[in-house]
Amino acid sequence: MSVTCVVLFLPYTLHLFPCLVLPCFSITFASMKILMVCLGNICRSPLAEGILQHKARQIGLHWNLDSAGTNNGYHVGEEPHHLSQKVAKLHAIDISHQRARSFTAEDFERFDKIYAMSKDVLEDMKSIAKKKFDAAKADLLMNELYPGRNMDVPDPWYGSEPGYHEVFKMIDNACEKIIERYGMKKEGRA
Repeated sequence: MSVTCVVLFLPYTLHLFPCLVLPCFSITFASMKILMVCLGNICRSPLAEGILQHKARQIGLHWNLDSAGTNNGYHVGEEPHHLSQKVAKLHAIDISHQRARSFTAEDFERFDKIYAMSKDVLEDMKSIAKKKFDAAKADLLMNELYPGRNMDVPDPWYGSEPGYHEVFKMIDNACEKIIERYGMKKEGRA
């Protein structure tokens, strides 16, 4: 909590107190740090990072967002899949600057919340993090919309463009819930 002093000039008390100094308390909330994780970090998690970043910026939230993959021997340093970029761009979201990286155990120290796109990715996260795995920080993204149902965001990698549009809709809806849950309350918007 930070304390600041405010000088108030109150006309009706001016004759008693020429200058009234009162303490004023303001609470500053730390920026949320959220990581989105999928298998290769080129389809689902870059979309999730981009969508949530877009929504957060639209309402003035200064969140630290990132994405990673649990099986990145293949894609480290690559930009998001061209269809993920295309679908994002159709919604005025540019994810072309993102580059795939590997999920690490230390991510549990750096992030407040870590969302896995599917159950197999969550299991990979447990395996990679070992003792650093924090169940309070990790969850499936779709549990934001459907608590406890443990639904996957399907991997569009193996399909055609319509699958990317469907994945975008699912992630977009879940990200809206994240904004409602953490953004509105935590940063004084409720």
